[in-house]
Amino acid sequence: MSQEIVEVPITGKILSVSVKPGDEVKEGDILCILESMKMENPILAPVDGSISQVGVNADQVVKPGETIAVIEY
Repeated sequence: MSQEIVEVPITGKILSVSVKPGDEVKEGDILCILESMKMENPILAPVDGSISQVGVNADQVVKPGETIAVIEY
């Protein structure tokens, strides 16, 4: 099985997390909402698969390169 690691693209704050381990996602599904510079940025699943790990929580401040989620496909 392959893994896709979804990383934080920009410094910001996680407003909400829409997935939990075990969830099935489709490409384009929203994983979380990242607020940066007063803008809300939806972080989308790049592939269809199953969430094996979630690395962020709501209200957490994150930096680029940190893991948002791991998707197995």
